[in-house]
Amino acid sequence: MCLLLGATGVGKSLLVKRLQKLSSQDGKGDLGDPPPTRPTVGTNLTDIVAHKKITIRELGGCMAPIWSSYYGNCRSLLFMIDASDPTQLSASCAHLLGLLSADPLAEASVLILFNKIDLPCFMTIEEMKSLLRLPDIIACAKQNITTAEISARKGTGLPDVLRWLQDAHRTSV
Repeated sequence: MCLLLGATGVGKSLLVKRLQKLSSQDGKGDLGDPPPTRPTVGTNLTDIVAHKKITIRELGGCMAPIWSSYYGNCRSLLFMIDASDPTQLSASCAHLLGLLSADPLAEASVLILFNKIDLPCFMTIEEMKSLLRLPDIIACAKQNITTAEISARKGTGLPDVLRWLQDAHRTSV
């Protein structure tokens, strides 16, 4: 199981829809226009077939207070941050620290996704890493943490996310 977490409006639902389409095209091809989405209230389960079936559980940002009740059986974690919204960064950092310190997620592989890099006002990955103090967080974390810059809307970086999911779930039972 892969958990997909992040604040409301960061693009989680669109990411899942895009990854599902990309996986059905074997990681190649044009994704076309972005499908319509609405904020997730609750949870969505989506199966992606990337050499094997990977189930992604997307939890709405408004559910952050109860995210911990979904940590069981989590092999990987996608944590999404809106690169175009600096006002959300401190709350995202607090959520990330909470996730990384949770015992049930100690063995999970973590991919931090900086989304919305297609917008003109996005922060660079260097700025976000600095503001989040990400090198310090990564040094102290038990988990293997990777970062990626993506645009769920345009599809930028999504083949790399799919490959990361395949690698993270390659040895799962």
